[in-house]
Amino acid sequence: MANSNSMKTQNDFKYVSYLWDDKKAAELKGDEVALLVYRSNLLGADLRLTNYGGGNTSCKIIAKDPLTNNEVEVMYVKGSGGDLGTMKRSGLAALYVDRLRSLTNVYRGIEHEDEMVELFNHCIYDLASKAPSIDTPLHGFLPFKHIDHLHPDAAIAIAAAKDGKKITQDLFNGKIGWVDWQRPGFDLGLKLKKCLDENPGIIGIMLGSHGLFTWGDTAFESYINTLEVIEKCAEYLEKNYGKKREIFGGQKLQSLIKEERINKASALAPILRGFCSSSTKMVGHFTDDERVLQFINSNDLERLAPMGTSCPDHFLRTKISPLVLNLATDEDVTNTSLIKEKISPLFDAYRKMYTDYYNTCKHANSPAIRDANPVVILYPGVGMFTFAKDKQTARVAAEFYINAINVMKGAEAISSYTSLPRQEAFNIEYWLLEEAKLQRMPKPKLLSGRIALITGSAGGIGKAIAKKFADEGACVVINDNDAQRLEKAKDEFLKQYGKDAYTAEMLDVTDVSTINKTYSAASLAFGGVDIIVNCAGISISKPLEEHTEKDWDLLYDILVKGQFLVTQKGVEIMRKQNSGGDVINIVSKNALVSGPNNAAYGSAKAAQLHLSRLNASELGKDKIRVNVVNPDAVISDSKIWEGAWAEGRAKAYGVSVSELPAYYAKRTLLNEIILPEDIANACFAFVGGLMNKSTGNVLNVDGGVAMGFVR
Repeated sequence: MANSNSMKTQNDFKYVSYLWDDKKAAELKGDEVALLVYRSNLLGADLRLTNYGGGNTSCKIIAKDPLTNNEVEVMYVKGSGGDLGTMKRSGLAALYVDRLRSLTNVYRGIEHEDEMVELFNHCIYDLASKAPSIDTPLHGFLPFKHIDHLHPDAAIAIAAAKDGKKITQDLFNGKIGWVDWQRPGFDLGLKLKKCLDENPGIIGIMLGSHGLFTWGDTAFESYINTLEVIEKCAEYLEKNYGKKREIFGGQKLQSLIKEERINKASALAPILRGFCSSSTKMVGHFTDDERVLQFINSNDLERLAPMGTSCPDHFLRTKISPLVLNLATDEDVTNTSLIKEKISPLFDAYRKMYTDYYNTCKHANSPAIRDANPVVILYPGVGMFTFAKDKQTARVAAEFYINAINVMKGAEAISSYTSLPRQEAFNIEYWLLEEAKLQRMPKPKLLSGRIALITGSAGGIGKAIAKKFADEGACVVINDNDAQRLEKAKDEFLKQYGKDAYTAEMLDVTDVSTINKTYSAASLAFGGVDIIVNCAGISISKPLEEHTEKDWDLLYDILVKGQFLVTQKGVEIMRKQNSGGDVINIVSKNALVSGPNNAAYGSAKAAQLHLSRLNASELGKDKIRVNVVNPDAVISDSKIWEGAWAEGRAKAYGVSVSELPAYYAKRTLLNEIILPEDIANACFAFVGGLMNKSTGNVLNVDGGVAMGFVR
């Protein structure tokens, strides 16, 4: 085991990342809990060591009991539902060690161990700390000051191998113990203690099919011990790849080139999303990672894929097994009807398989069956799709399945891969404690699972709509024809919402190629589109005699033709999904009200309005609603109002540009200035769930302009 002086660098490790910074650690010296958080963040930063949300770490310190003032041993351990990579001190649970261990006095055996979780509450030291997780006793019954429990691919590959126990014994010369697969809980904690008692001097314990426990006397020693054990596992696997047989039995087919993979994936994603959303609206993720391609193009795919995963953390994210598509690499995936006809039986068979699995394995008190659709879908030669309730969960599911691929690859190289027995898998998936955790999760936001494309969304009304939808849980496709403005918006969305909430593309609504590119990006990023908001616009205010043909064409191209083209492509995707959708057209009060110096703009807006009515009439059969929001005089953050339009309107009304906001407000019934957020709220009113049976409507958001009343 390493000593307290690091003397280590990344050069000492080939298969894991050494991230320890002595200077940073020195700043935390004397605060073991801060060092625990620091160590945890380093471990969580390397997905080769553990998955998002997976694993847990702990430390034991001596602290004063607030009631007796006596010194007591306290364990800080990652709390329920946290992530090592982003965990803060508030993500830890703090418990009295002696109280936790005294629970053995009331333990009634493995049949009753679920009841022990509530008893953890009687062991809490810091009442403001995080709720303890089910893994708490696994740390509590081991005596070491610092402990790491991780799910590294390299270690699980050995743990999931048929001869894993013997391989572990031989590889580490008896310095790593072994505990057979068992569901996490109080009893497994006792098994770890027994393993240590029977094998004094070991530096870690391998959990069959599950993961790895390592430890140390200091945060650094635990960190180094963890890295060294995993490095040795990875090095052993590397030496064996291709030694016994070709990886995954060798290559069965060749991948398409990158561009073709992307084109097929973007065309197919909405169809797959439609099938996966038969119960709940799902969001997708696609990857053609080389590790995925190696697996899905192999001879062993047909044998290994149905086996499912071994580590429970992998399994909970990726379901019992993936669905493998029966499509050739040269399949014409643009023929939607034929593709649906071909893959529909696969989804029927998967749902039946999952239902049979549930009915065969369920207990009298099992929770009701959950969504029977697959999470992971594999397309040999192209890549992997994953679908889940939101983008982050879908992306993380893909990461977990790549971990599972790594495990299968390693286990097959050194022995043969073994997955969890179906009953054990079910007992994890439908564990009452897992169900209770799911029930405690906050209700999804109203637009959760929805994907919205808002044209002209790098500023003004468009950006306000995109932000409102993102606030309500939607994934948004922001776009603009102004690259500089779009870059600024991307930075803003990244900071405010994170990378999983949005994608961004350059879009000119008059250019079909950029429209197609943007929709392809939406399909790749999220799986399709549910909401289209035609917001991109331009305004030109001139007397009739000053209007040019160029002015006229520009207004009609952007406002009318642009709305038509964007809607046309979006509807094509919605029909692939076969789950309806919403089109909202941001038109104007000017579509209904006549005003001076406004012939081209006002008539184009009227055309937009009537095009909306026509689309509503045609698309009702597809459950696609088409509605209109009519703003007026939204000046804040509007690119339109930065130039000649504001000057033209001010001239038409005989006021200065600076007086325009007040002028517009005074002429309304409510005497209100209209803001971008007001238009965003109106759009949300159409898509938020309360108006699902409304289409062809016009909602004025103009402060009340009597001349603009629809009826």
